[in-house]
Amino acid sequence: MKKLYILLSLIVLTSCSSIYVNYDYDKATNFKRYKTYNYFSDVNTGMSELDSKRFFKALDSALLSRGYMVSETPDFLIDIKSSEFQQARGNTVGVGVGGVGNNVGGGLSIGLPIGQTKLGREIIFDFVDESNDTLFWQAVSESNYKLNASPEKREANFIALIEKVLEGFPPELK
Repeated sequence: MKKLYILLSLIVLTSCSSIYVNYDYDKATNFKRYKTYNYFSDVNTGMSELDSKRFFKALDSALLSRGYMVSETPDFLIDIKSSEFQQARGNTVGVGVGGVGNNVGGGLSIGLPIGQTKLGREIIFDFVDESNDTLFWQAVSESNYKLNASPEKREANFIALIEKVLEGFPPELK
């Protein structure tokens, strides 16, 4: 029983705070020409006003540290969309019963969910060339989301998420 508890604890610990990111980009894009950015005027993040402020502050800081500057005449525009969803419970405990004898067989297996349903947040980052209005880079992130997190924890989560997302920008072209 102790081994089962340790195994279940490891599964729960490794599934927390994960950030998953998928990238896509136009291979014909010359990423070196992009130096300045701004946001679409109608960006609707789908977040609260305070979370949106935290998010944009973290994104601006991360882009600045990579040499990109906010400009009124930008090389590219950024659009952000996000949505919350309930994550499927991936942790289950299997219970099985079976028997075989005298040419008769049978079995029963049940997966019992453990833990609480978690909230997740998907954030889509679209980078659009300002001169020809074409999407040239996109990242789609999924991460855990806690409604009751403190302002400091929310800010730290946005910083970690944006750092993970910007690992793929600009892409390493071969």
